[in-house]
Amino acid sequence: MASFIQLLVSGLATGAIYALIAVGFTLLWQTSQTINFAQGEFVMLPAFFILEAMYLGAPFWLAILIGIALSVLLLGLVFKLIIVDPMLKHGVLPLVISTIALSLFIKEMTKNLYSSNAQPFPALAPPIDLHFFGAVISTQSLVVLAVAIGAVVALHLLLHKTRLGRSMQATAQNPTLARILGIPVRRMVLYTFLLNAVLCAIASILISPIYLAKFINGETLGVAAFLAAIIGGFNQVRGAIFGGFVLGILDNLSAAYLSSSYRGAFPLLILIAVIMWRPQGLLGRVEERTV
Repeated sequence: MASFIQLLVSGLATGAIYALIAVGFTLLWQTSQTINFAQGEFVMLPAFFILEAMYLGAPFWLAILIGIALSVLLLGLVFKLIIVDPMLKHGVLPLVISTIALSLFIKEMTKNLYSSNAQPFPALAPPIDLHFFGAVISTQSLVVLAVAIGAVVALHLLLHKTRLGRSMQATAQNPTLARILGIPVRRMVLYTFLLNAVLCAIASILISPIYLAKFINGETLGVAAFLAAIIGGFNQVRGAIFGGFVLGILDNLSAAYLSSSYRGAFPLLILIAVIMWRPQGLLGRVEERTV
């Protein structure tokens, strides 16, 4: 029982990070039909922004603010203006290819500018273990879970309780009608890209103390979050959140109780099962298209 509790808490913490990244996938797809295959690298890069700021003398809290600001500027604004806007008018496939190329560029640039070795990253909480019914739970996992849940709750309040959020949702559901109603659609889409950059930066701050800051982090995180978004429902924010938690928990439990050698295969098996049973995802909605 103790080991199960430890695995469950660890899985929830990992799943919360997957959920944050998966929500970014979903938001970009809903508002602009953008599938960003550089999303994993968008999570990897802010950690190096923060480390560089600390190297230049900034305290950790200020370095976090600088890292988030640079992420919003480069991974939000510049990404939309330089990559997405020119490519999207040519269709989804050229944009997908462009984001794949961007992921390779970011990964190789980071390796060349910094190092191929993993860099230690400051933790948000001291390394203290808590004992609960015989289970040993790290404070780091609890802090990750708390911050991620806080970010998800804040996102929910933004989307459902503010005028800006409702305008963003209207843009995602029907851009033409939103434009008729006077909603600045282009601005709402831009806000979505900026919001995605913030979510990626938060995920980077949470995951880097555990995985360390290294240039290959984006490969695992990007694939896992993409699978989580599909499993939960690519066209629903709540589906992406649910899919992230499901994937994180099942990944940990399967590695412990079934086989760690095939840990990477279990998410794919889950994906295949979901696609066969419910193609729109566990919480996704069926989309009808006119042909």
